[in-house]
Amino acid sequence: MGLYKLLMPKMGEGVIEATIIAWLKNEGDKIAEDETILEVATDKVDTEIQSPVSGIIKKINFKKDDVVPVGEVMALIETEGDISEEEPIISEETEDDLQEPDTNINTEIPESKPDFTSSDKRFTPLVKNIAKKENISIEELNSIQGTGANGKVTKRDLLKYIEDKREGKTTVSGTPIAVDAGKYNFSMDGDEILEMDRMRKLIAAHMVESKRISPHVTSVVESDMTEVVKWRNKIKNSFFEKHKQKITFTPIIVEAVVKALKDFPLVNSSVDGDKIIIRKNINIGIATALPSGNLIVPVIKNADMYNLEGLTKIVNDLVSRARENKLKPDEIQGGTFTITNLGTMGNILGTPIINQPQVAILAIGAIVKKPAVLETEMGDVIAIRNKAYLSMSYDHRVVDGFLGGTFIKRVSDYLENFDINQLV
Repeated sequence: MGLYKLLMPKMGEGVIEATIIAWLKNEGDKIAEDETILEVATDKVDTEIQSPVSGIIKKINFKKDDVVPVGEVMALIETEGDISEEEPIISEETEDDLQEPDTNINTEIPESKPDFTSSDKRFTPLVKNIAKKENISIEELNSIQGTGANGKVTKRDLLKYIEDKREGKTTVSGTPIAVDAGKYNFSMDGDEILEMDRMRKLIAAHMVESKRISPHVTSVVESDMTEVVKWRNKIKNSFFEKHKQKITFTPIIVEAVVKALKDFPLVNSSVDGDKIIIRKNINIGIATALPSGNLIVPVIKNADMYNLEGLTKIVNDLVSRARENKLKPDEIQGGTFTITNLGTMGNILGTPIINQPQVAILAIGAIVKKPAVLETEMGDVIAIRNKAYLSMSYDHRVVDGFLGGTFIKRVSDYLENFDINQLV
């Protein structure tokens, strides 16, 4: 007999943890190889985890709603054969925490333990254990500004708080405390109260964190899309007959953005402390509205490797599967630049929030017919043109106004000078 450790798998670049949303098996249950044991969720995608072995579940280390780091042992499975090279069971510590223990931490648990049930925040089992041992109140724990994913309080955050508290550097009243919007609310007759679903909570946390991290600046240009509109109207039927795909404006815009990113690679970057990481790969995220009203961003990996036909097919595939909740975790990770199409809602202009850790996001407004002044050999004339606003929010730590404005103008130039003679 042997014990197999079921680990939290890596589910995409940059994903360091996942939340358990349902156990489908219990301790003592028999399982077959490749049978689904539990469901977990990353920032935006739910996924099933199958067992690589058959056997009996001997121990489950985490409960529903626990946040589990990648590589953590979620369960132990007793198998018929021997499992070699087993390591000690780890249930509440990450590799980062397997260091020499801090001898200054009180190991005796006081009689009065903090109650975490009154908090809306999620804390890892390790953070809870340390807080209990150090008798850190729930008010103190809520006040700590976490540096983990989505603002989560990490072991380092808590130990620093404890150290500062001992040295008199901070108190509960002196620690930055998140504003509770609830105390400003009041109820009136007829009000309907809706509980945020899990995805909406994650989106909210991600957006608030982005505004906290990045000083946002937005630049806007108005682009003449007349040639693009004419070309699409001319070829859309033949394109569908040939490729069995509908061609939208999205792949055309992606193509223009890819060209501009090659011209200005600093916009295709991210920030790590005081370092700027210029990305070699151009991975374009496409913000997609779901039937639930929530938002997800599937990513076109290496978008510069596709022609217009290829971009059309991959955009249609990703968007379709996103709306059916069939995306794989890796398909929403690794984006280096994001595009959001406001025109699908009839909006003409917006100021989007940057999708961290990227440094820019482009919004496309609705294409609208407008009278415009054109310069001709015979003088200025007024003509009906198809126009759209392009608005780009960018991280002012990396992208200054000149670069941001020049980049978005370059995207517009590529669209206005679109080759209407190309065949697809």
